Amino acid sequence: MTKARLLRLSVVLVSIFMILLIIVYWDNVGTAHFYLHTSFSRPRSPGAIAAAEDWEALPDVDEFLAKLLSSSLKQNSSVPRKTEQLLVQGSNKPVVSNLEENVRGYDWSTHKDRNSLDQEKLQVERQRTLREFCANSSFTFPTKERSFDDIPNYELNHLIVDDRHGVIYCYVPKVACTNWKRVMIVLSESLLDQGVPYRNPLDIPREHVHNTSTHLTFNKFWRRYGKFSRHLMKIKLKKYTKFLFVRDPFVRLISAFRSKFELENEDFYRRFAIPMLKLYSNHTNLPTSVSEAFGAGLKVSFSDFIQYLLDPRTEKMAPFNEHWRQVYRLCHPCQIDYDFIGKLETLDEDAAYLLQLLKVDRLLRFPPSYRNRTASSWEDNWFAKIPLAWRQQLYKLYEADFVLFGYPKPENLLKD
Repeated sequence: MTKARLLRLSVVLVSIFMILLIIVYWDNVGTAHFYLHTSFSRPRSPGAIAAAEDWEALPDVDEFLAKLLSSSLKQNSSVPRKTEQLLVQGSNKPVVSNLEENVRGYDWSTHKDRNSLDQEKLQVERQRTLREFCANSSFTFPTKERSFDDIPNYELNHLIVDDRHGVIYCYVPKVACTNWKRVMIVLSESLLDQGVPYRNPLDIPREHVHNTSTHLTFNKFWRRYGKFSRHLMKIKLKKYTKFLFVRDPFVRLISAFRSKFELENEDFYRRFAIPMLKLYSNHTNLPTSVSEAFGAGLKVSFSDFIQYLLDPRTEKMAPFNEHWRQVYRLCHPCQIDYDFIGKLETLDEDAAYLLQLLKVDRLLRFPPSYRNRTASSWEDNWFAKIPLAWRQQLYKLYEADFVLFGYPKPENLLKD
């Protein structure tokens, strides 16, 4: 009887082991490339819990998966990889081969390794602010209290994973996300050019950068790993370096409006501009194409855009578009313990420091900033014709982003 039980137990254990092996080697993009280099060091703030202590808190299934994956990776740790070569050679200015990027124009003069900021101190302060307000029960906002397991898979589509270097990036539109996506493509080697991985971020065409099939994101885990997907996410959240970049919420809205409604964008015209013009400007029989509308002088005003954001019908029809959705809804900062918080206002310094922490600064450099970056000093002009009551409502709508990421309340816009 005892032998029969042992035999059945052995069969079950072997079956589980085989299933896990299949999951691990499901494809060459996922966990099979769960590289954890011995030279890789996560940026941790002082007083952070040691990694070993983190692992002890994992459930049994997670711990077993983690050990299995880690042991399989040790065999690959000595294998040289193409990305370990120097990717920046010769000139300090990478060749800009994409015509669109040439037209946009770059500010090379601002992209230098500067030590004007105490980066370590900045990170400690930014993370402290975020964690304090996430733990503050008197400060509330939607979704704050839910756990990571409560977040639907479709809300995890902004978390891009690089298994080669152990990095997770939550991208926020209108916060240099195009170039950070390019960096993630270079690091993960997820896109090839004539059979060779891209080495210069600026060589990657914009249409490929924003193609969802280019990136491995958390919301794709369910299709790859089934019921084990959440376990694998948690393991990677424990072991990988997680970062995001943010900017002043009101300035981000101005930037979104400028790029989506002041320039001819067919998709945004049909999906958003036509309804806004009908609802808030009382236009009828609108042209079907954006070029015809612009030719007739029919453009969404900034006032129309603000009304759209404040209109309760907007969220009932569909969640905010990612270009103006709040950062706390895109990146879940109270459910995910980010190791690095960058800001667009200090993009050049933050980017250089982050690449050093990731130990990839010899592989590539972050592309330079655009010359036409929306300035925070423009807020007064943009909001001058927006009624005070609307400005106050708008602040409440984006208050969590202001508070969590340490942006001062724009008092001058919220008072007469």
